[in-house]
Amino acid sequence: MKEAMQTFKKPWARCLGSDRVSTILRAEYWEDFDRVRDVLGVEYIRCHGLLEDDLGLVRRPEYEGKKELVFNFAYLDRIFDTMKAHGVRPYIEWGFMPSVLASGTQTIFWWKGNVTPPADWKEWALLLSTLVTHWITRYGLEEVRRWPMEVWNEPNLPGFWQGADKEAYFKLYETSVKAIKAVDEGIEVGGPAICGGNDQWIDDFLDYVSERKLPLDFVTRHLYCADKPTKVTPDYLYQPIYDVSKPLEELASVRKRIDAKGYSALPFHITEFNTSYNPRCPVHDTPFNAAYLAGLLAEAGKHVELMSYWTFTDVFEEIDIPRPFFHGGFGLLGRGGVAKPTFHLFAFMDRLEGEIIFQSPHAIATRRPDGSIAIVAWNPCGVADPVHEEMEERRMDILIPAAPSPLLVLRKRVSDHFANPWDAWRNMGRPSSPTGDQLEHIRLASSPAVETSVLKGAAGEQKVPLVLGRNEITLLELTPFVDESPSYKGLDDSLINGY
Repeated sequence: MKEAMQTFKKPWARCLGSDRVSTILRAEYWEDFDRVRDVLGVEYIRCHGLLEDDLGLVRRPEYEGKKELVFNFAYLDRIFDTMKAHGVRPYIEWGFMPSVLASGTQTIFWWKGNVTPPADWKEWALLLSTLVTHWITRYGLEEVRRWPMEVWNEPNLPGFWQGADKEAYFKLYETSVKAIKAVDEGIEVGGPAICGGNDQWIDDFLDYVSERKLPLDFVTRHLYCADKPTKVTPDYLYQPIYDVSKPLEELASVRKRIDAKGYSALPFHITEFNTSYNPRCPVHDTPFNAAYLAGLLAEAGKHVELMSYWTFTDVFEEIDIPRPFFHGGFGLLGRGGVAKPTFHLFAFMDRLEGEIIFQSPHAIATRRPDGSIAIVAWNPCGVADPVHEEMEERRMDILIPAAPSPLLVLRKRVSDHFANPWDAWRNMGRPSSPTGDQLEHIRLASSPAVETSVLKGAAGEQKVPLVLGRNEITLLELTPFVDESPSYKGLDDSLINGY
């Protein structure tokens, strides 16, 4: 019996990450988002640093000898109204702690996100219920029910949650989910938003939720692919990257943990992922980053329902305002809206649709609903590959079903030699603030190479031969070839000078 075809899933096309919510008020933020949205159907932006003091959300002024909480929704309303205008929804991340609610002074990042538990748990619950009630009033209950709400960010790391105190986090989750569900049971809440490493947190969190009979609508975790830094400088940081099999094994392992605890029906969300977890790691700006992540994007839909790339833009300032033009930022788009190679990876992968007709460790092909075929192939050169040895030039054959007629092949390529704006910038002497002419050249250098060819049809399964260069990702789209040449009177290519 023939095995049923699998449909290609794109969980990484649903959500994108960005810096703290206040950056949403900047014009270049939306210029970058709209550029990404043109090639990727994004549902959500993950709202990081939602409760930061710079939004003026909650204060405790003194009046007539009393200090009471006062809420100000002005900036958040502007932010969410703008998101609505751009056709995207918030994926809520509850954090960090407003200073007037905090029990301590420990902070993270240069903008000082407070990472301590609330001094008064009732006030924390009041903050959440007040915000959710306000959103329902402003945007409607059915709309707010479509906003996933994640409790905190990376509480298993002492830098992001004081002492990485597991029991304190469990109390935070319990207080939060009860406060939100008291407003409306239909709002989806999840956690624990840990960052890799110790997945015992997942087990313990699910045990706590089960024992206390707490609501839980989805499970969240982060996924990065880099080992500890080998060198740190004032402007850059360098890290080895794991083989892609490691993050894929982590996805499969966590999914099994969730299922084993009796939560097989729950969606699994990766609310941050990238190669390096540091916004000063130059790997993010390179073709290797794209070629490496292709293997992750090709397989992710087998394990998760949502993945949020960290981040879509280099409008990002966690470790202060970076100096170099290309500084290793997380973004798909760099300064000046320059498309990095990984931007094109997402654009290429999003062209895959329908049933998977071929898959190998370095390629995937789908037959789209209209019968056309899309192929993405990749050749990362920077990490040892356990399946195939690393190759400066990789040759492969993609097997596709029989084609009833010749096929027009449209090919786009990104590699060390094509669509590599980082290399163009390097050759210019790495200007920190490129001139207008330099920036235009860098932008031109970010465009993929484009090729066309014709593939003869075959009676049976046929091969599409491919040669990939170093750190190449390539997209091929195959559609029926229609030759209209005979309709042009007197056409003779042999008479064209230089042809």
